[in-house]
Amino acid sequence: MLPDNQRVPGGHHHLMDLDAILVRVREIAGDIVAPIAEQTDRDARWPEESIRALQQAGLGGLTVPAEFGGLGQGSFGLTQVCEILGQECASTAMCFGMHCVGAAVLSAKATPDQYERYLKPIVEGRHLTTLSLSEAGTGSHFYIPETQLEAISAEHYQVTGNKTFVTNGGYADSYVVSTVAADPGAPLGQFSCIVVEQGAEGMRWGGPWNGLGMRGNSSRTLDLEQVLVPRSNLLGDEGDHIWYVFQVVAPYFLMAMVGTYLGIASAALEEARNHLIRRHYTGTGSSLSQLPVLQHRLGCLWGMLERTRRLGYHAAIAYDSGDPDALPAVFTAKAEVADCAVSMVNEVMTLTGGAGYREESTLHKWLRDARAAHVMAPTTDMLRIWTGRALLGQPILS
Repeated sequence: MLPDNQRVPGGHHHLMDLDAILVRVREIAGDIVAPIAEQTDRDARWPEESIRALQQAGLGGLTVPAEFGGLGQGSFGLTQVCEILGQECASTAMCFGMHCVGAAVLSAKATPDQYERYLKPIVEGRHLTTLSLSEAGTGSHFYIPETQLEAISAEHYQVTGNKTFVTNGGYADSYVVSTVAADPGAPLGQFSCIVVEQGAEGMRWGGPWNGLGMRGNSSRTLDLEQVLVPRSNLLGDEGDHIWYVFQVVAPYFLMAMVGTYLGIASAALEEARNHLIRRHYTGTGSSLSQLPVLQHRLGCLWGMLERTRRLGYHAAIAYDSGDPDALPAVFTAKAEVADCAVSMVNEVMTLTGGAGYREESTLHKWLRDARAAHVMAPTTDMLRIWTGRALLGQPILS
C-alpha cells in the first residue's frame, strides 16, 4: 500500500458492492460466456469476447483496492466471481481470475508511477495482466525461479529466462515475472518480481496452447532473451518475491482456482439433478428421481460440494480478514476442490449413464477441465504437505 501522503486519486466509477458485482457477472456469464463456451473448448480459442465484456463492465479492477479506484474485493469476491464464470466456462474463469491475481500483485506495493501505468488502465478496463511464474526446470515449485534479472544501468534491468504455462499468454498487456534477485551479492533463494510488457523486444511466445482441458487458457511458453525492463517496473524491493508468493499470489491464485473448480462441480451437480427429474421410464412413466438409490447418491454429491464450498468461502474470508491461521485453510481448499470437482464429474457421468458419456456431452468437457485441478501448481500433494508443515510449525518451504 502507498503511505497516506502518496495515496492516489480514486477511479471514475461508482463502487459496486459484492452483490451488485455478482449480478453483473451472472448476466455476462449467461449472455456472453455460455454461448461461446463450446467453441472456446473445441477450437482451443482464447475467450476474448468474455474477457472484454468483463473489462467493459468495470470488473477489470475487481481486486484493485478502492484507494486506487478499484472495486476493492479480496479473495472472497474473486472466489465467487470465478465460481459463476466456471459454471459456464472454466477457461474464462481462469483467464479472468489470473488477470485479477496479477492486478492484486501489482496493487500490493504499487508506486505512484505503477498506479498511473498499470492500475489506472486496469481499473478503466484498458489493460489486462497475468502472472508468469512457472518454469520447466522447477516444475510445480513455481516459487523458485531461475530466470535472471541483471542490473545493467541506473535505469534498466535485463531479464533472461524461459517461462511455461503463462495463462493469457500473448493476450495480456503485462506479465508479472519472477526472477532471481539482481544483486549478485544477494543470498541464495532471494527472488524478485518485475513487470514485463507485451511486445517488449526479446519476448518470444511458443506455439498455441493445446491441452486436454482448459483449452481456452492460452497457457503458453514464453522465452525472454535479454529483455530490457525499466527499474521502475520492479514490484516492491529486490528479494520481495517470496513475500508476494505467500501474502498475495498464493491466496489469490488458489482462491481463483477454488472458485473455478467449484463452478465446474456445481454445474455438474445441476446436470445430474436435471437428468434425474427429466428422465422417465417409458413402460411405467416413473421418473429416475423416485429411485431411492439415486436420491441417496445425489444427496451425497450435494454434501460433498457444499462442504467443499464452505471450506473455500471460510478460507477466503479468513485470509481477507488478516487471520494469521488462514494459509492452511487456503491450501486445503484448493486440494479439496480438486478432489471434489474430479469426483463430482466422474460420479455424475455414472449417474447420467450413456447420455453423459457421449462425446459431445458437456460432462466430457467438464471432466477434462476438472482434471487440471490436480496438475496446476501448487499441486494437491504439495498443498497437503504445506498444510502439514504449517500445522507443525515447520517452515512451509524447506
